[in-house]
Amino acid sequence: MAKVLVIDDESNIRTMIRLTLEHSGHNVETAADGQEGLDKFGEGAGFDVVLLDQRMPDLEGITVLKQMLFHNPAARIIMITAFGTVDLAVEAMKSGATDFLRKPFTAETLRGAVLAALRNCGADSSGSQSTAPSATFGMTTINGYRIEAPLNSGVNMGGDTGYEFTVCSPANEKQRCTVVLPAVVAELVKAHTDRDVMPGGARFWQALCEEVLANYLYQQADYPPDNLLRVDEYTTGMRRWVDAVLAA
Repeated sequence: MAKVLVIDDESNIRTMIRLTLEHSGHNVETAADGQEGLDKFGEGAGFDVVLLDQRMPDLEGITVLKQMLFHNPAARIIMITAFGTVDLAVEAMKSGATDFLRKPFTAETLRGAVLAALRNCGADSSGSQSTAPSATFGMTTINGYRIEAPLNSGVNMGGDTGYEFTVCSPANEKQRCTVVLPAVVAELVKAHTDRDVMPGGARFWQALCEEVLANYLYQQADYPPDNLLRVDEYTTGMRRWVDAVLAA
């Protein structure tokens, strides 16, 4: 199977990951901190996937990630993070992480994330993302799930707007998921930004719904019930996302 490097300062996490992946047939090496991980990684040719903890003493995960990608830009690196919301992982995404694995995670989620990284989910990164706001998740997998977001202007659903996405699972199965943005939430966004027209027009609202879906996948590691997700409130995470897009 694959050669995997696990870098985490918690010995119980390292052991759990190693045993789970070895049971699936993978060859696993471990490192207890960022420097040991970099020493074992070298130029990166010896490993198919790296699982890298975000928060470690001395060298943090982001620093290790950037150094690994400097040596091997094609390295597939899954960041392990205990962050509560996916918007806090945007820096790692922009730095080139392949996936985010949220603690605590199940053995099934772990195996799926590694499988998705190895397969790269068969997705094409070209095309629709060129007109997207900067904070988009279309290039990244989350807990092994990858969002494909073809450009669309949404569908009117009784005054609300529904945006459809294709979500590729760790098992490489694709399902259509709809995120419904109520008119009242859109008005709250406009009031927060003091704008009637958002940059990018319909693509802004589609990307906002993509962020909501990404956060759900980050929290639940599963498809929404009935593949339908409704934005019930204008959350702090959504406000941070909007502010980041407008500041870009």
